[in-house]
Amino acid sequence: MTKQILYINFKFNLPREEYENAMAEMAKSFAEIAGLQWKVWTMNEAEKEAGGIYLFEDESSLETFLAGDLAAQVKNHPAFSDMSAKPYEVLEGPSRTCRGPI
Repeated sequence: MTKQILYINFKFNLPREEYENAMAEMAKSFAEIAGLQWKVWTMNEAEKEAGGIYLFEDESSLETFLAGDLAAQVKNHPAFSDMSAKPYEVLEGPSRTCRGPI
């Protein structure tokens, strides 16, 4: 099983404080995703972009997440647009050399 990185990015149209409060609540649900080892939440406030970088234990876990209700909630959220979700296989050897948290 090869670990998988998922990079999700989207535009948001909420004030930062409102966005952060909403994501603090959603974080509890993300923490319970089967196969998710960690998630880093990202934001570029100047560009009104946000998203996350996820590490899944395998491709199956990543695909299950993308097909599930939580991903659909994010995709269909009225304050989010232009969403992209890109999966990547982790190259463990070089990542470990560079202290990647895998």
